[in-house]
Amino acid sequence: MDHKSSLYLIGKTTSDADILAVAETAYEQQAHLTCLLLELAPALPYYAYGPASFGTMAVPDNWSELARKSHEEVSARVDEAGALLAQAGASGEVQPVISAGIDIRHNVSQRARTCDIAHIAASLRDNETVFHEAAHGVLFDSPAGLMLNGDPLTRRTRVFVAWDGGLPASRAVHAALPYLRAAEDVVIGCFDQTGTAAEAGEDPGAGLAAWLSHHQCAVTLAQYPSGGAEIARCIQDRAREAGADMVVMGAYGHSRWREAVFGGTTRTMMEQTGLPVLFAH
Repeated sequence: MDHKSSLYLIGKTTSDADILAVAETAYEQQAHLTCLLLELAPALPYYAYGPASFGTMAVPDNWSELARKSHEEVSARVDEAGALLAQAGASGEVQPVISAGIDIRHNVSQRARTCDIAHIAASLRDNETVFHEAAHGVLFDSPAGLMLNGDPLTRRTRVFVAWDGGLPASRAVHAALPYLRAAEDVVIGCFDQTGTAAEAGEDPGAGLAAWLSHHQCAVTLAQYPSGGAEIARCIQDRAREAGADMVVMGAYGHSRWREAVFGGTTRTMMEQTGLPVLFAH
């Protein structure tokens, strides 16, 4: 594998077994593993405004105790996770991030900019704010691809590429190239598409198939009608039919606001946990 560094986003509740498994794979692949332990900071004191010209600081009675306890718990878990990396013999480190939601995004993106790929522990799904801020930090503020539901240092046998010709999908394919070159088969799936001017009237995906063939990838090009079904469901169904052990796709081809309000392919594929997916934006 060409991936030599991986960013693993974990929480206090990420199990020892999960951390150890990822560390062992990093050791086997001789890759550097950075674990970032994410935790929301206790709510900060705030100003309460009344009839007076100036507000007064409203500090919960137990705020300092909550902050102290949070830091102690995170520090202890960082030490435990570090011991697991040492047990596996993996090159890497564990770093804590205790901050508000928007700052989690910033901290994640800063570290993702100097890693080959990032992935999020399943346990972070229990905190929707942390999960989405971490995912958006990787996707929108770093060049790294984002893997969900799987270890990015694990080799993949058959990969399904959900291709729509857009820039996010193209970036996802570039991020996934090490997997595609190592896979026994790559299936390019196009849904409800016809030849476009950008492809000079070629069949959808033909240009991508040719490019991957230059990289010695074993490529199968398939066009699927959705029949009016949700595209995310079609991707999952066709990927399973193909026996794929990973899906590659672009993230947020539409605006985040639209996907948050109305739903969308990216949102559905991020919520599902049955298939490993590599995203890029």
